[in-house]
Amino acid sequence: MTKIPRLLRFLLATIVIYLVAFSVLRLGFLWYFHQDTHGISTKELLYSLYLGVKFDLRLTLIMLLPIFLLGWISWLSPFKSRGAKNLWIGYLSVVTAGVLLFYFFNFGWFAYLKTDMGIGVLRFLGDLRDSTGMVWETYPVVTLTLLLIVLVTAFGYLLHRMIRFCSTRSTPAYRWKGKTVTAVLTFFLVLFGLYGKWGWYPLRWSDAFAMSHNFSGQLAINPVIYFVDTVRAGVGVKVKPAEVRKYYGMMSNYLGVDHPNPQTLNFERTASLAKPLGKNLNVVVVIMESFASYKSDLADNPLHTTPNMDRLAHEGYFFKNYYDPTPGTARSVFATVTGIPDVADNWTSTRNPRVINQQVIANGYKGYDKYYFIGGSASWGNIRGLLGHNIHGIHIMEEKDYSAPRMDVWGISDLDLFREANKRFEKKKKPFFAIIQLAGNHRPYNIPPDAKKSGFKYEHPPMAQLKRYGFHSEEEFNSFRFMDFCVGQFIEMATEAGYAKNTVFAFYGDHGLPFFYQAVNAPLADQQLGFVHNRVPLVIYSPRIKNPQTFNEVAGEEDIMATMAGLSGQTYVNTTLGRDLFDPRFGKNRYAFKIVHQRHPLIGMIGNKFYFQMHPDGSDKHLFLLHSPDPKQDVSKQYPKVFAKMHALLRGYYETAVYMLYNNKPLPGDK
Repeated sequence: MTKIPRLLRFLLATIVIYLVAFSVLRLGFLWYFHQDTHGISTKELLYSLYLGVKFDLRLTLIMLLPIFLLGWISWLSPFKSRGAKNLWIGYLSVVTAGVLLFYFFNFGWFAYLKTDMGIGVLRFLGDLRDSTGMVWETYPVVTLTLLLIVLVTAFGYLLHRMIRFCSTRSTPAYRWKGKTVTAVLTFFLVLFGLYGKWGWYPLRWSDAFAMSHNFSGQLAINPVIYFVDTVRAGVGVKVKPAEVRKYYGMMSNYLGVDHPNPQTLNFERTASLAKPLGKNLNVVVVIMESFASYKSDLADNPLHTTPNMDRLAHEGYFFKNYYDPTPGTARSVFATVTGIPDVADNWTSTRNPRVINQQVIANGYKGYDKYYFIGGSASWGNIRGLLGHNIHGIHIMEEKDYSAPRMDVWGISDLDLFREANKRFEKKKKPFFAIIQLAGNHRPYNIPPDAKKSGFKYEHPPMAQLKRYGFHSEEEFNSFRFMDFCVGQFIEMATEAGYAKNTVFAFYGDHGLPFFYQAVNAPLADQQLGFVHNRVPLVIYSPRIKNPQTFNEVAGEEDIMATMAGLSGQTYVNTTLGRDLFDPRFGKNRYAFKIVHQRHPLIGMIGNKFYFQMHPDGSDKHLFLLHSPDPKQDVSKQYPKVFAKMHALLRGYYETAVYMLYNNKPLPGDK
C-alpha cells in the first residue's frame, strides 16, 4: 500500500467508505421493506445486492471524479495545500450531504408509492406549500436533519484524519515512466468502474429491472442514478385523465371492454378465441429489420427480392395494409410487446424507467417456455429491462449464449440466429413462445462467409434498376434478399425438426424506410404521405392454415400479440390497445395509428380509405383520401362526417395511449 501514491491511497480508502455506507443503506432498505420481498428467490436477492454495489461504485466514482482529475495538480493537492485540503473536504461533505438527503427522501417516497423516486417528484414543486406541509407532518424532519448534520460532520472529520494519515506515510519517488503507468492504470480502472461491466453496452437501469420481481429492481438500483436516468428520459408526454374520460365511451367500445367504467378508466377485457388454429400451439414472432414493403415481392417489386416471404404469404395469412406506428426498432419492439404505441416524445419508452411496469399479453401463455433471441446484445435500447421485467420467466438469448461467431456490430448473422433458435426449439417437449429479432439488413450490410455454401446466390442488377425500385446500393439489395433467404432456411429447419406443424409464425418488419430513390412500385399515397416509413408486410404462417387469405383491412403493430394469442388457442386478459385481427366485432372498424417523432410531433390515423393527421395539440388538422390522384390534397370540407369521426378517434386513441404508457400496470396476482 505504501507504494501507491498518497492521493490514490486516499481515494481508494474513500471509495471503500462510500461503498460500505451505501451497502449499509441498501441493507437497511431491504430490512425495512422486507415484506415486499415475497416471491424473490435467494439467488435473485443476492444478485440484486451485487448489482447494487456496481451502481454504488458508479455514483462513488462520479462524486470523486473532480479529485481524480484535479487532485494531481500541486496547488490543488490536499497534501500540499491547506486551502486545497479544506476545499476537497468541503466539497465531499456537501456532496455527501446532498446524496444522504436524497436517500432520506427516496426512503419516504418508496414507503408511500412503492417505487424509487424519479422525475415525477418534480411535479410537487408546483404545490410547494402543500408538499412541504405534508412532509413536515408525515416525517420526523427535525430528527432526520440532526442525523444528517451528525453524519456529515463525522464524515468530514474522517476525511481530515484520512488525509493526515496518508500524509504521514512515505510516498514512493516516481520517475516519469512510473507516473505515466500509474495515471494510465488509474484512468482505465475508473473508466471501467463507471462503465460497469464487460460488454458492448454499459451497466444500465435495465440490468436491474431485467429481473421479473419488481422489488428486485428497486433494491438493485441506486436511487440517485435512477433519478438521473428518469431526468435524462425527460418529463415525457403529459397524461390527461380528463381527456381520456372524454373519449372513454368511444374507446371502450372500440376495444371491446367487458365492463366499462369511466371513473376507474378500466380497459380490461377477457379475449374470446376468434379464429384458433389449435390449442396451446407454439408461437414464433420474427421482427425483420427494415423490411419496407415497397422493397419486397409482396408490393410487386419486379426485382423479386423476397420469394420466400411471397410463398409464405400465399400459404398463410397476408395483411397487405399493415403499419408500424413509427420508425425505430426500439419503439417497434415496445409496441409489439406491450400493445401500446411508443408515443414518448423524447427518448424511446424502452429507455424510460418510469414505464417499465406493463401488463403484457405474453404472460397469458401459461405453461410455456418463453424466449427472446437477438444476434447482438439485449442491452441495446434497454430491451433487456422491458422483456425481463415484464414477461415472466423469459430466456433472453444474446451473442454470448451462442456458439456461432460474431459477424459485426450486430452480433451473429441472421442465418446463425435462426440456427441457434432452432437448436432450442427442436428439443422442446412443452409449448414455447419466442420473439426473434433480426438485424442483418442494416449497415454495414454484411453477409456471412458461409452464405454461398447454404445456397444463397448474389445478384448484380444494373444500378439504374436498383434505384428505380428503391435500393441505394447492391450491398443493400443483396442484404435484403439474404434476410428473406434466412426466413426460408428457418422454415425448412422447423419443418425438418417437426415443430412447424404445431407452430404459428408471424413475420413483419420493425419499420419501413424512406426512399433513397423513388420506388415506382410504391403507392402514391405512401410516397406523398410518408407511409413508406410505416408500411411493412405482415405474414402469418402455419401448416395448420388450410384456407390462405390476403386481407385488405388495415392492421397495426399493437395488434400482433392479441392476434397470435388468439390463433394459438390462448385465452388472455387484454388491457392494451391491441385487438385480435380476426375478431369479427372489429371487422369494419380497423385503423392503424401513426406518429412522426419530431420537434413538433405529428399523429395520424390510417383507415381503409382515409388518413387523418394533426399535431398532438390539435393544430394543423387534415383529412386525406388515400386512393385519389392527389392524396396530398386536404378533403376535410368534402367529407365533414369522416373528418369529425377520425378526429375524435385519433384524439381518443392518442390520449389513451399516453395514459396507458404510465398506467398499464400488471394486474393483481400477475407479478
